[in-house]
Amino acid sequence: MVTQPEEWGARSVAALRRELVEHFTEKREELRQQWVEQMTAKGLLAGLTQTEIETESATIYDTCIGCLETGQYDRAQTYATTLAERGVLRGMTSEQIIGGMLTLRDVYGRSLFERYQKDMKRLSAALDIYEPVANKILSIIALAFIDEREKVVRQQQEAIREISTPVLQVRNRLLIMPIIGLIDAQRARQLTEQLLRSIRANRAKVVVIDITGVPTVDSKVANNLIQTVEASRLMGAVVIVTGLSAEVSQTLVTIGVDLSKLNTVGDLQGGIEAADRLLGYKVITTEQATEIR
Repeated sequence: MVTQPEEWGARSVAALRRELVEHFTEKREELRQQWVEQMTAKGLLAGLTQTEIETESATIYDTCIGCLETGQYDRAQTYATTLAERGVLRGMTSEQIIGGMLTLRDVYGRSLFERYQKDMKRLSAALDIYEPVANKILSIIALAFIDEREKVVRQQQEAIREISTPVLQVRNRLLIMPIIGLIDAQRARQLTEQLLRSIRANRAKVVVIDITGVPTVDSKVANNLIQTVEASRLMGAVVIVTGLSAEVSQTLVTIGVDLSKLNTVGDLQGGIEAADRLLGYKVITTEQATEIR
């Protein structure tokens, strides 16, 4: 908690706050240009167009004045959210975000020093009012930047999962889902949702799930697999599981998983052949096709 000198009562602090707002408003273009020049010299504006530089610097400057004047930070929160939604934060580095705000804080601070350097008590009081506001705005924008980066990482992870586990339509009403890599609870849920969407979209009747690329299967993975089979059945599709290795098969027996609900075939080729029989397809050779003609 900042302890103000006795002569700085509530009225004096409020009056000084208004004085600071008037000062920063009057010096707006001068200080904003100083800020832009210093950020340019530090390389903090790389990747931004001149229009973006002018627009963003003016908006941030005015946002700081608004928060200083009201003591409220809604404008800063709204601005940070808007930045994230427009993707501005996505294309910026942490150095640009944090460095830019620290540079603005320094520009403001030096301006106050020049104004009050002959009255150190008043300068100290002015900094006590201004610095908490600047630090709060910095934290709001920095958190928005972190949230946006985490959002991008989550989106990338989802995209990787989608790519690593495609649902392929082999022929009418037949889907194949090859699973590669470890399966945790989150991925299992994503696999199920992805498969059910594909079953609905393709009106599939048979699905072949190949787990040749799954190195280990524990009770959780096995139960998730059974739940996926049951959910698919409710959607009107029969699931054939292929690619169970000897080790995985022994593990499933050892941990006591109810295998009666799993329709298993040794390998993917066998699974496709079983699926064809369920769908009423018959594979014939070229010679047989010629004879039929």
